Amino acid sequence: MKTIKFGTDGWRARIAEDYTFDNVRRCSQGFAEFLKQEGRAHKGIVIGYDQRFQAKDFAVATAEIMAANNIHVWLTDKNTPTPAISYAVINKQAGGAVNITASHNPPSDCGFKVRDPLGGAIPPHDLKQIEKLIPGHANMPRIKLDDALSDGLITLFDPAPAYEEQLKQLVDITPIKQAGLNVLVDCMWGNGAGWFKRLLDNGSTTVHEVHNTRNPIFPYMIRPEPIPPNVDHGLSFVQKIGADLAIINDGDADRVGLGDENGVFIDQLRVYGLIGYYFLEVRGERGPIVKTISTTKMLNKLANLYDVPVFETGVGFKYIAPKMVEVGAMIGGEESGGYAFRGHVPERDGILAGLYLLDMMVRTGKKPSELLDWLFEKVGPHYYDRIDSRFDQDRRSAILANVSSARPRTIGGLRCTDIVTVDGHQFIMEDGGWLLIRFSGTEPIIRVYCETTRRNRVAAILDDGMKIAGLR
Repeated sequence: MKTIKFGTDGWRARIAEDYTFDNVRRCSQGFAEFLKQEGRAHKGIVIGYDQRFQAKDFAVATAEIMAANNIHVWLTDKNTPTPAISYAVINKQAGGAVNITASHNPPSDCGFKVRDPLGGAIPPHDLKQIEKLIPGHANMPRIKLDDALSDGLITLFDPAPAYEEQLKQLVDITPIKQAGLNVLVDCMWGNGAGWFKRLLDNGSTTVHEVHNTRNPIFPYMIRPEPIPPNVDHGLSFVQKIGADLAIINDGDADRVGLGDENGVFIDQLRVYGLIGYYFLEVRGERGPIVKTISTTKMLNKLANLYDVPVFETGVGFKYIAPKMVEVGAMIGGEESGGYAFRGHVPERDGILAGLYLLDMMVRTGKKPSELLDWLFEKVGPHYYDRIDSRFDQDRRSAILANVSSARPRTIGGLRCTDIVTVDGHQFIMEDGGWLLIRFSGTEPIIRVYCETTRRNRVAAILDDGMKIAGLR
């Protein structure tokens, strides 16, 4: 059978091609063996799923394998946001979790996310160990769901009440409910549907949802990823209903996108800058900031102003989560729109991030565009964009050789001052901006990103990045 490789956030593959019931059972057995080796099998495991094609059935298949390994399973009774599953690990004091989701991937894909006892991503060295323990066959014992339920090896449960109480401990929701805001929420046909209504109803604030039913082909978007053009249809409702902002959650609700009161998308680097400013200035908190190499340098500028440390990691929460735990971080985040917070789980939470952004508006009395202007008054304007390019796997070595050997004197007309190789190749420019070229850890895609203080240089910087990779 085909070797299964875990990428940035577990394993993802195309349904019915590589993502089959046999391969899901193999992954489940590998993770069961890992839990035994780590001495955590007796703590049990949380298993949840999203709204993708047959995701619930894949979750049941996973639970049946765990039950056969005498590992107690708390199986969610419905599709559930990833952050609620992560928090359930702590609430149940479980040994870890499996979440059947491909997050922001295209509708053709499904995934197998694994989580540690803190509800966070599992670090790379442990992911490699799980890979080694995945059997080369699918002929392992399993206990059918009904039998496992009868025997008490599987328990159906609703993680929502405990997660809701946790959110209310972290954010004072009452002022948001009474603020009279008009909030548009684009659920992207995913697990975040109903959550902002649940939290903010029964006050003067109104929540309008779009794309809030189950539809595994994700109409009006290429994929349920909260970036353009996927957000365009949802944002078109902002001015129609007179919304004060748009909150956009991805398919499993662990990421957040933001639209301003004019229906203009605020990119995820600027959102992380706003979150950093909110914690440091509005809330007056202090503590380390963890960020991936692919996200904004505005955080470094804020950190200097407020005298807090910044730690940069490779891309993915498999790097961010362990670093957050190690340094006791105040916030952690990445370019994809995933942000984590102190006092919670070291894992992305798109619902909590949305609440914090609403709280920022209420506390300051500013609209989203005004918040962005306020941030830029502090750190200066920053501009970001990204190009994703699919490639044939037989070109990977050639692309890598092109990038590794590149020593450009200028990029987009700006002098190149340094090259950083934490994850991919990041070319630092004279204005403090950067160009990053790296392979995706979840798909056969090469990403070319940039951030700069020179708005008129963005296209030229990205064009040079594509040329360096040999893609133009």
